[in-house]
Amino acid sequence: MQKILVIEDNLDVRENIVEILELSNYEVSEAPNGKEGVKAAKKEQPDLILCDIMMPEMDGYEVLYMLGKDPGTSTIPFIFLTAKAEKSDFRQGMSLGADDYLTKPFDDMELLKAIEGRLEKYHKLKSNDQAKDPDEFLAGVSHVKNLEDAATQERAYAKQDVIFREGDFPHYLYYIETGKVKTYKISEEGKEFILSVLGPGDYFGYRALLLDTNHTEFAACLEDVKLRLVTRDTFQKLLFGDKQVAGSFVRLLANEVSDKESELLHLAYDTVRRRVVDKLLMLADSYEGQDYFKVVRNDLAGLVGTASESVIRILSEFKKDGVIDIKTQGIKILDRKKLESVKW
Repeated sequence: MQKILVIEDNLDVRENIVEILELSNYEVSEAPNGKEGVKAAKKEQPDLILCDIMMPEMDGYEVLYMLGKDPGTSTIPFIFLTAKAEKSDFRQGMSLGADDYLTKPFDDMELLKAIEGRLEKYHKLKSNDQAKDPDEFLAGVSHVKNLEDAATQERAYAKQDVIFREGDFPHYLYYIETGKVKTYKISEEGKEFILSVLGPGDYFGYRALLLDTNHTEFAACLEDVKLRLVTRDTFQKLLFGDKQVAGSFVRLLANEVSDKESELLHLAYDTVRRRVVDKLLMLADSYEGQDYFKVVRNDLAGLVGTASESVIRILSEFKKDGVIDIKTQGIKILDRKKLESVKW
C-alpha cells in the first residue's frame, strides 16, 4: 500500500484529504505544521507528500527546501496545496523542486489524478534506476574509450521538469540523447537568467563534479528529454584514469570561460535588440533541420537578460518587418541576412 504524508495546518481540510485518500486505499499519515511535517517525512519516508504553503512556524517552501537538502527525502514527489495562484508563487515552488500544484478549492478527482500521475512517473524512474547496475563496468574503467559507454542509466523527463536545483549535491554527469535542456540562475527578486541551452550530444552537470561542490545553478527541460547518466564515482574514476576524458573536460571548461567572457561583453555593449537577434540565431542553429523552433517568451527573455515585455515588442517588430514568422508551432527566421545585419 502506497503511503502519503499530508502536511496541512487547517484541521478540517486535513481531515477531509485524509478521508479521501484512505477511501482510495492509500496509507496516510498527517502533520499539523511544517516542522512536524519535516520530521514525519524523514521518519516515515512516504511515497508522496501533500503540503500546504501558508502555515505557521515553517511554511511549505521551507519544508520543501529542508527535504530537498536531505538525500533520503529529496526525491519524494511533492505536491503543493495552496489558496494562492500567483505566477510568482508557482515559480518559487517549481524552482525549489515541487512536482505539482493544486489550487484550493479542488475536488476529489483533481486530487487523486494529481497523486496518481506523480506516483506513476516516480515509480517508472525508480524502476529504471533499479534495472541497471551503475557500477558493473568499474573494473574495466581504464579500457573505456568513450564516456558515453559509461552512462549505464537512462532517464526520461517531461517538458518543464527540473533535473537539479541550485544547492543540490551532484550525483551524476548528464548526457543529452534527445531534447533541449536549459541551465539557469534565479535572482533574489525571482527573475530567471538562462546560462545555456543544450541539446543532443551535450554534457552538463560536470562543473560541480569537477570542482567537488554542490550545483550552483538549476537545470530544467525546455521540451521532453531523454538523458543518459554517469554516476559520480564512475566519472571521477574516468577523470583520473583516462587522459582523453580529463582533457575533454578541461577543454569544455576552457570554452565555457571563453563563452562567458564573450557574453559579458555583449551584455555590456550590445543593445537589447541586438541581443535578441543573437539568441534567435543561436536557437535556430540549435534546432537545425526544423523550420520552426519553439521557445517560451520568458525563456527567451531569460537568455537575453531583459524583461519579457521587451522581447515581445522586438519580436513583433521583426515579424512586421518580415524578418521572422511567429506561429503556434514556434518562430521561423525568414531572412537570416537581414536579421544578422541588425545593429541597434
